[in-house]
Order: sequence, then structure tokens, then C-alpha cells
Amino acid sequence: MPLATSSPPRGRVRSGLASAVVTALAATLLAVVPASEAHAAPVLLSQGKPVTASSQEHYGTAAAGAVDGDLGTRWSSAASDGQWLQVDLGSPVPLSQVVLRWEAAYAKAYRIELSTDGTSWSTAYSTTTGAGGTESVAVSGSARYVRMQGVTRATGYGYSLWEFQVFGGGDAGGPTLPGGGDLGPNVHIIDPSTPDIQGRLDEVFEQQESAQFGTGRHAFLLKPGTYHGLNAQIGFYTQIAGLGLRPDDTTINGDVTVDAGWFNGNATQNFWRGAENLAVAPVSGTNRWAVSQASSFRRMHVKGGLNLAPDGYGWASGGYIADSKIDGQVGNYSQQQWYTRDSTIGGWSNSVWNQTFSGVEGAPATGFPEPRYTTLATTPVSREKPFLYLDGGEYKVFAPAKRTGARGTTWANGTPQGESIPLSRFYVVKPGATAATINQALAQGLHLLFTPGIYHVDRTIEVDRANTIVLGLGLATIIPDNGVTAMRVADVDGVRLAGFLIDAGRVNSPTLLEVGPQGAGADHSANPTTVQDVYVRIGGAGAGKATTSVVVNSDDAIIDHTWVWRADHGEGVGWETNRADYGVRVNGDDVLATGLFVEHFNKYDVEWFGERGRTIFYQNEKAYDAPNQAAIQNGATKGFAAYRVDDSVTTHEAWGLGSYCNYNVDPGIRQDHGFKAPVKPGVKFHSLLTVSLGGNGHYEHVINDTGASTVPAGTSTVPSTVVSYP
Repeated sequence: MPLATSSPPRGRVRSGLASAVVTALAATLLAVVPASEAHAAPVLLSQGKPVTASSQEHYGTAAAGAVDGDLGTRWSSAASDGQWLQVDLGSPVPLSQVVLRWEAAYAKAYRIELSTDGTSWSTAYSTTTGAGGTESVAVSGSARYVRMQGVTRATGYGYSLWEFQVFGGGDAGGPTLPGGGDLGPNVHIIDPSTPDIQGRLDEVFEQQESAQFGTGRHAFLLKPGTYHGLNAQIGFYTQIAGLGLRPDDTTINGDVTVDAGWFNGNATQNFWRGAENLAVAPVSGTNRWAVSQASSFRRMHVKGGLNLAPDGYGWASGGYIADSKIDGQVGNYSQQQWYTRDSTIGGWSNSVWNQTFSGVEGAPATGFPEPRYTTLATTPVSREKPFLYLDGGEYKVFAPAKRTGARGTTWANGTPQGESIPLSRFYVVKPGATAATINQALAQGLHLLFTPGIYHVDRTIEVDRANTIVLGLGLATIIPDNGVTAMRVADVDGVRLAGFLIDAGRVNSPTLLEVGPQGAGADHSANPTTVQDVYVRIGGAGAGKATTSVVVNSDDAIIDHTWVWRADHGEGVGWETNRADYGVRVNGDDVLATGLFVEHFNKYDVEWFGERGRTIFYQNEKAYDAPNQAAIQNGATKGFAAYRVDDSVTTHEAWGLGSYCNYNVDPGIRQDHGFKAPVKPGVKFHSLLTVSLGGNGHYEHVINDTGASTVPAGTSTVPSTVVSYP
């Protein structure tokens, strides 16, 4: 159920049942149907069908709530053992799977029973060790009626199901979707003997250099080996990556370059590209990587220096490095803000507004407000992005292990820690695939590998299984049609979303990405869900709308490098044309954001309701196109904060945050503050700043009523800073 945009839930505690109406979902996955065991194409059969139950707890928890497709409604029984819920599918049909989405009051022992007439029942599945959460059960045979027969309750309450889903259809023993396969025409597999590698790189770059809102998507994957004399220029929607297990397995004696010639030396629009898992020995001794948002530099070894500015030292506006080693100095130069995590560097040249480091060997010491460095010795929790590699002749995806108190790269001491998963366990998604097919693959127990392309989905992609990987290549792009949510993750352990773009559709979506259902509360601290290099865009490539872009309900989730952007330029751009009120809303507890870029929303860019949240590096611009002061008036407050912690929160901490305004329609607009938070001992902020870009609008304060106004700076873009708050 999409979260409403008003009165979000307050922070939660994990232990105990608060009342008879419990809104936390346990999150242990009992069983999944592997691809080799599916018996019928998994079509959802039960939604909206007639349903009956042995009892009902009280008004509002009727049996129909378990088959309506709404995770905000449920069935709950009387508080006694032996209760049941059954659905009538209308006629006998081959079955493959039953999914039970338990509320916290679940069954320790239960049976799944089948019947063709509603009188004689057979047991298709039985357990005495039910663990609650989302349980996916393989069944076989044909039936008209399917029943959950409770035997023993796990709590003092009754049995309670958010959803009871029955899948099947087709012929029993019918075809299943295959795992693995080729990666399609837009994945360019290269080895050192490939003819004219430079020509292939140049051909794609010519197409993509200035195609900011184009439809091309490309990934260059280089097999292990050494490549001489290459200059891989990386344009829009292009990814280059090595196929070794470690960066040094694939070495380019040459360069991997991003510059800004296409935009007259201005790098502030060099978005949507990436370089991963390569060693680069630059020809001149220094590699140029002049990017701004949504451009990742991961698992890279630069055998020399790294220049983050375009040729001529024009403007550049933010980027991200993780799990990388730069032997020489990083030349920050004109980069206004940057975040580097869990890496090793030979030095850093200078600061502009906001340079933040966590877990970086060789990072400069904290100097904020001058020089503007914010440095944490370690990253509290991190888990690197999954990546495709070659194990001999077999493609696999490596899923790195979680680290706590991380510092330096994962690969410095040899083979990194983690799990290798054969590509045969992935459904390779290619352009033309439908949401129904994608969900079928997920229901079969397959992971997803999106090949470069654009994917329209007419229903939500439902990621319900613990430890599922959804990995995109070449900035694969998902567009929701008809106002649906593009992707939704259940409240389960260890889901990994990585490497794709969600582009809002023309019909308003209440949300675009949901991590966990409303009311989620399971403890995922041992195995969190991660969201990495997942970008969200509203407008720019055409009109798009979404009320709230990203909602994080699950506890312990890690958001590791995202750009959530309401477009300020391109097609389909206007205060109401690409309306998007809220960027990121965090309801889960213990959520960590490392590298959070959120910009231009009509109201709040980030709102945080969960307890013990942490953010390391935040970059924001307020919406350029507000027509006047009245359009952003927030009650008695002038403007909506770029980052707001709800008054209910008692513990929150953030480091290295910047908010910039450029009200170019009405330069007279004023913001009371860039940041808003409750004044409590457990709520702490470090290294904050606000900037007026050329005097187009101003901030009266930095956070709450603290911090100097930017008005005295006039048009000089001199930041107003707060070292710590309170």
C-alpha cells in the first residue's frame, strides 16, 4: 500500500506486541520455489476471489482483507488455535505456490490444504516451525479451494495475514523461465584480442556524449587481461567494468575519461554513468573523471592521480568514490561537493563547499568550516555493490559481505569476502520483458539482471524473497505506466538493489520505490537490504510525476549512493508539469545513508521519521522553478527544509550536509532554513552549510534558527556554515 503523504508513522521499537492490532511484519523467508521445481507458470489467482474464514477478530479485519492486494489491510482471527482462512478460485486449476504474508500474529504450526469441492481436503504442505514474515510454499496439484488451516499460534493473539496469495495456472508441469543466457546486443564483451576496441568505444561515445535524455543504454564489460593504449571516454548511460574478481585482474594502460567538451567545459550535467572493477594506468599519470550526480566510481585502482575537474577547471558538482585505491593525489579542484567511502588515496588537493570521507585511508583530517573537509575514520556499516564477473568461462555475480567499522578497500588483502552466484540463477531481463514476466521470474526464485535498455512496467515489480539481487547493467531504466509503483520490496532480509534508474511515468505514481511495506518492523541488522547506484528521475526525458519518490520502511536498510532528482531542465519540466512533492521518506529505524543526493522537490526533499537514522554526506538543491514565495510557503515557515527530522525522533546523526538555492524564477524567495530537526540531546548534526547560488534566493538560517543568513554574501556564493548542532 503506498504510504500516504501526511501523518507518517512514528519511530518504532522492536520488541513486544504493542496491542491486539500489531503493525510489524516478521521477516524470515521459510521456503522459495527454485526454478527447477516450479510446476506451473506462477500467475496470481487468488486476488479479489471469494474468501471465507472460521472467525474474525473484530470489525475491520475481515477475510477479504487477505486477498485484496493491499498490504495495509488484513484478516485476523479470534485468539484461539485451529482457525482457518480459505479462498475459492472458481474452478479447479493447477497450483504452484502459496505465499503467506503474516502480520506479527502468525502461525507456528499450520497446513495448506486443497479441495476440489470444498468438502474433502488434502494436505499440500504442513509445518510445525513456521517463522512468520513472508513464507513462500511450493505446492502441486489442482484445486478450486485453498485453505490455510492454523494449528498452533505463535503469540497470544489469533492468526493474522496481510495477504494470502495463491499462484498457478497453465498446464501442470508447464514451462518455467530459464536462468542465464546471453546478455543482449548492448552489452559489449571485450577481451584483449578483440579487434578495434578503441573504435567500438568511440562509436558508442559519439552516440552518448551529449545524449542526456536519450534512449541509448550501453555496458562495456572487459574480460581479465591487459589492454594497451585505450582511452575509454564514458558518455551518458554508459558503464565500463572489468570482469575479474579484483580490479587488478583487468588493467587498462590508458584512461577511463569523463570530460565536458560537449557542454563547453561545464561538468555540472555529466550524469548517469559509471566505472567499476578496473585498474587504470593513465597515460599522463592522471586520469580525468569530471562528473556530477549519478556517476559512480567503484572498485577502481588508479595507478596514478585522479582529476575530478573538466579540462579548463570549469564547474563540477558532486560525485562518489567507493572501494577504490588511487595511488596518487585526487585533484578536487572545482568540484563543489564529493563523497568518498572505504577507499585508499594518496592525498586530496583542496576543498570547495563539502568534501566528506568515511573509512578512507589517506583522507585529510576534518577541517570544517575551512578547509571544508568532514572525515570519519570508519564507515559504520557497509556492503559493496554486487557485480558480474567471469569465473573461468562461467558468468557469476559476486555479492560482497557486510562490513562493520569499515576502512579501506574490500580487495586490498586478496580475494574479497562474499558469495558467488551463478548467472544461471538470474533471469536475464531484456527489453520487451513485461512486469508479469519479471514477477514470474522472481516467484520462481530467480534473481534479476537487467540488461541495458528501457523497461515499461504496467504493474509493480514485487521483490518478496530474502537475499534477492536486482542488478542493472548500463543504467537500465524502469518506467512505471498508469501510475503504478515501479518496484516494491517486502520486509525480508538482504535484498540488494543496484545499478538502475527509475524514471517517473506521465501518470502520477504515489511512490516509485518502496523498501518494505508500511508498518515494517523486522530486525534486519545482521543482513540489511541495500540500495546502491539506484537513481530516480521525475521529468527531463518527458513529463513525469510522483508524489513521493522513495519510501524506506524496513529497518536497518542502507542507501549507498543515490540521486533522487526532480528535473530542473530537459523536457516535461515545470512547477506543476513534473510535480513531485517529496524525494525520500525514511520510516524505518536504524537506516544508514552513505552518499545521499536529493534535489528540487516541490516540498520536502528528505523527511526522516525512523529512530537512530544516520546520514554521511548529503547534497541538495532546492527547486529552481518555484514561481513565488507563496508557492513554497509552509504554514508560518518560509520554505520546506531540504532535510527534515520529524519532531517525534529522539536519536539521529548526520555529517557533511549541504543545501543550495537557485530560485531563478523569483530571486526574492527566502527559505527560513535549509535543515530542520528537533532540539534533543540525541539529535546531532556535523558540518552543515547553505549556499545561495548567485543571489537567486537566500536562506535566513542553516538549521532551525541557527546559522547566519546567506543574504550578506549577496551573489558571491559564499556558504553559511554550522560546525555542529546543537
